[in-house]
Amino acid sequence: MTVVIIRLLLDFGLVVLIWIIQRIVYPSFLHYSTENLVVWHREYTSRFSAIVIPLMLAQLGISIYQVITFANLYTVLSLVIIILVWASTFLQFVPIHSNISKGSVSEKMLKTLVRKNWLRTFLWSLLFVINFGYYILNTFNYQN
Repeated sequence: MTVVIIRLLLDFGLVVLIWIIQRIVYPSFLHYSTENLVVWHREYTSRFSAIVIPLMLAQLGISIYQVITFANLYTVLSLVIIILVWASTFLQFVPIHSNISKGSVSEKMLKTLVRKNWLRTFLWSLLFVINFGYYILNTFNYQN
């Protein structure tokens, strides 16, 4: 399996996960009482982290490898998008999730969580589209 296919699979997995989070998980937080949300959130974050963290680390590692081995517009743009996703995650979402885990929850904060997550949803979707396009172009070019 080539590095490009592995990246495509990682990007696809993350884009599916972010859309599930954006359209189902985060909006569902509004339907919990604070007490129940805190209990569920602790379970949710540990379970989801076991899936998301390895995928994000692999995506970042492969992207860095691609930039080192073959720097071009695609590899550099991919790495920039991934860095933006990481920055957004750690600067915006880790603090929000930390507050939820501590029981500091408000409807406004939960709506902000959904609203701000559109950025990550867009970035991961864009990254997948770019990677898929790169894969198709390379496949087409190799066949001709």
